[in-house]
Amino acid sequence: MLIFEKSKKGRHLSLLPPLDVPAVELTGGNQREQELHLPEVSENELSRHYSELAKKTHGVNDGFYPLGSCTMKYNPKINDEMAGLSGFTEVHPLQPLHTVQGCLEVLQTAERYLSEITGMDRMTFQPAAGAHGEFTGLLLMKAYHHARNEQNRTKIIVPDSAHGTNPASAAMAGYSVVSIPSREDGCVDLEKLREAVGEDTAGLMLTNPNTVGLFDKNILEITRIVHEAGGLCYYDGANLNAVMGTVRPGDMGFDVIHLNLHKTFSTPHGGGGPGSGAVGCKNLLAEFLPVDLTEGKGAYYFVDPEHSIGRVKSFYGNFLVVVRALTYLLTLGKEGIPEASTHAVLNANYMMACLKDKYTMAYDEICMHEFVMSLKDLKKDTGVSALDISKGLLDNGIHPPTMYFPLIVEEALMVEPTETETKETLDEAVEVFLQLYETAHKDAESLHLAPLHTPITRLDEVEAARHPKLRYEII
Repeated sequence: MLIFEKSKKGRHLSLLPPLDVPAVELTGGNQREQELHLPEVSENELSRHYSELAKKTHGVNDGFYPLGSCTMKYNPKINDEMAGLSGFTEVHPLQPLHTVQGCLEVLQTAERYLSEITGMDRMTFQPAAGAHGEFTGLLLMKAYHHARNEQNRTKIIVPDSAHGTNPASAAMAGYSVVSIPSREDGCVDLEKLREAVGEDTAGLMLTNPNTVGLFDKNILEITRIVHEAGGLCYYDGANLNAVMGTVRPGDMGFDVIHLNLHKTFSTPHGGGGPGSGAVGCKNLLAEFLPVDLTEGKGAYYFVDPEHSIGRVKSFYGNFLVVVRALTYLLTLGKEGIPEASTHAVLNANYMMACLKDKYTMAYDEICMHEFVMSLKDLKKDTGVSALDISKGLLDNGIHPPTMYFPLIVEEALMVEPTETETKETLDEAVEVFLQLYETAHKDAESLHLAPLHTPITRLDEVEAARHPKLRYEII
């Protein structure tokens, strides 16, 4: 039930303090034509409503959350404590710079550390999310080519296993997208890449480890091919959690990168935000970065790059996300960052090894932070699909992995256990997967009906697709 449906006219609560400034009545065309529709409930009802909603959701604090490529890991509470300090929360972006020197130091310190981790030279925190960062990075690439009078470079190369935001961002930036196939080992087909590049190539978008959880052993050759054709290499940072502190995208040959600070660097992720798609680049692209880069030592100030693409978001991005990320970096330190990534890889390989005798692995080799299972054979033998197994996991208190992605794997389940889970949790999850496998062979119908013990049970997805209810109608 929505909070609007609990509303009773005349019922109210007092959350605001008494007015301590002169009241101003709006006049003329500044007034609403209709009364603002807000729910009228008591504080008791309001509190119970949101507590009830919380009980019906599944988050990292509720149980195992192995959502592939999304790095849904535990976020240390000290991050929130630092982001809640009044010196960060009670500032205004239009304050004089000499009154917010601590905030500027946060931006510069975070830029310095993240540039070191990624092998980049400069970084902006303006983009609000990963896809926004992709778009910003592509605008940098476009500005670079136009500055060289290479407007003929109109194509972006994207592997067929890429995240869906990659081709979408390229299209938004005005590029045509060229998809290249993966080889049977899940990595980029070098011959197809050589055929695809040319004088019209603006660049390549790639994540490494790639979307099937494998580190492409030909990565230096891939970036060399693109560079020799005159293109630039863009690194999608969605999977950096597997290699941070161990391998740097800049050393792989990438010229520009976006980071998901709300994934890799431990800020609460999900529910629509806030996020941060920080964009880093090599010096050849730094002159095109968005305005308001931090400079100085001891006394900090902003500078505008010479040929900036302008502003991609108001002010300086989601600043408190950067505070959380910097807290995470300072807490783990130089030794802790690579330790986190190696534990993520260890956990993924441990789970894969425990499951491979029953479940078919899409790529049966050492993975990075995630692995992909194909339930094609299980569905053929029992009729139980990847969706059915996912629904069965819900009945066992486990959030499902990513389903049916990447598209190059039939009946795909992508599992990312992250570094923050214990061996005991992984063992419990493995046992559930194995039990569901046995259930698929003995009682497939029960999995077709799952979940049976969640607040919302199996939905009629056909009805939802054909007759969607996209908005609440206020009567």
